[in-house]
Amino acid sequence: MARPGGWERRAVIRGGRLAVLLLTASVMVAAQQPPAAEPRVKALLISAGAFHDYLHQSRVFVEAVGAAVPVDWTIALQGSARGTTTRYPIYGRPDWAAEFDIVVHNECSADVGDPAFIRRITEAHRTSRVPAMVVHCAMHSYRSATVDDWREFLGVTSRVHTPQFRIPVQWVDDPIVRGLPADWTTPMDELYVIEKVWPGVRPLATAVDYRDQQAYPVAWVHEIDGVRVFGTTLGHGSVTWDDPVYQQLLVRGFRWAIGRP
Repeated sequence: MARPGGWERRAVIRGGRLAVLLLTASVMVAAQQPPAAEPRVKALLISAGAFHDYLHQSRVFVEAVGAAVPVDWTIALQGSARGTTTRYPIYGRPDWAAEFDIVVHNECSADVGDPAFIRRITEAHRTSRVPAMVVHCAMHSYRSATVDDWREFLGVTSRVHTPQFRIPVQWVDDPIVRGLPADWTTPMDELYVIEKVWPGVRPLATAVDYRDQQAYPVAWVHEIDGVRVFGTTLGHGSVTWDDPVYQQLLVRGFRWAIGRP
């Protein structure tokens, strides 16, 4: 359904297949099927906003995670592809997250600062104890807000990023990332400047800003009010999303968040 000032896309995926509806157009992506022994996971992927190829990112995410975990996906591709003031319709109800086992926040809406709207997002996680993944521009979403509810939920506060460069990543010795290539350098990507790491956050990887040699976390986990949250600031362009190491990081974060390491 078209909305004033933008567009809305929503897809429901069963059995690892992705069907994305854009007004009257449709795209199908087949995902490799994981072993059927694990219980299926009901996941919501919110993948929308400005400055990024969210359709491509959604395809990559569904295929990578779906090859490792049996998932039934609901994908919300909503709002303006050009602006930074989208209030995503998926958050319309206070209990918007209740039917899901995990929510992946891969959204980008920097200039929404309404405390009531932001708290509707975070409180739904707390009330329903639904774990989350927060990816890249999720950390710059709602950054105009004067309240810290979203930043505390993310586990970090960030408002700016570096110019793009190839980022050498340093893994922490943690079971979640153990075994990933020790010498991994990202494709061209943005390093987010982290102003604050909130209490309880456990970094999984760091990287150094080439301009001032300051190190910042680029992947982490934490729990807030019993809700597991995995985060990564990496993932600006399609070249990062297409990188197998980045995909493995996302898969491992997903598995940790749902309690299936």
